[in-house]
Parts: sequence; structure tokens; C-alpha cells
Amino acid sequence: QVQLVESGGGTVQPGGSLRLSCAASGISVRWNPMAWYRQAPVNERELVASITLSGDTNYVDSVKGRFTISTDNTKNTVSLQMNSLKPEDTAVYYCNHLTIDYRWGQGTQVTVSS
Repeated sequence: QVQLVESGGGTVQPGGSLRLSCAASGISVRWNPMAWYRQAPVNERELVASITLSGDTNYVDSVKGRFTISTDNTKNTVSLQMNSLKPEDTAVYYCNHLTIDYRWGQGTQVTVSS
């Protein structure tokens, strides 16, 4: 059974940074394309960043140059480094497989506010 547990969220001021982590079990992040998603109130969940088996990364235009997705194959985790945060980045962040909807975790809340 696949389990995904997100952590690392919090409240930061605009311009600040956070590093999110997703601990995966029942699935190897080394052999699966993984992604981070986010959902703000009254918005649909959107794909923020993804990483393929070969390490290629893709980002939604609004976070390019600010966010970086990576995996740690020894710890079986997926991380999202978020820099230069903006109020519009406020959302609950989730990780999951890029193309398969495994059961969604609780997510981790990111709030960017002065």
C-alpha cells in the first residue's frame, strides 16, 4: 500500500523560503516519476513540479526559477525547495505520482503572509 506523508510547511513572510519533504512508502521514488501539487482555497489542485526517472524536472510557469524538486533515493523522499515565496504560493502542498493518483496524503500547509 502506497503511503505519502508531507511535511515542512509553515508560515513565512514574502521572500522567505521553505523546504517541503514527502516520505514515501510502498513506492520507490527512484523508479517512479513523482510530483508536487498544491491546492489553494476555492481552487482546483494544480501540478507545481515534477521529476522523471532520468531526473528531468518541469515546473508550472508561476514557480520557475524559485522552486526546485528533487529526490533522495536512499531516504525514499521527494523534496521541494521553495525560495522567494509569494502570497499567491499559499496553499496546501501534496506529493504524489506524476501519472497515477495514489491515495492523497494530508498535505502540508504553506502560508505566505506579512
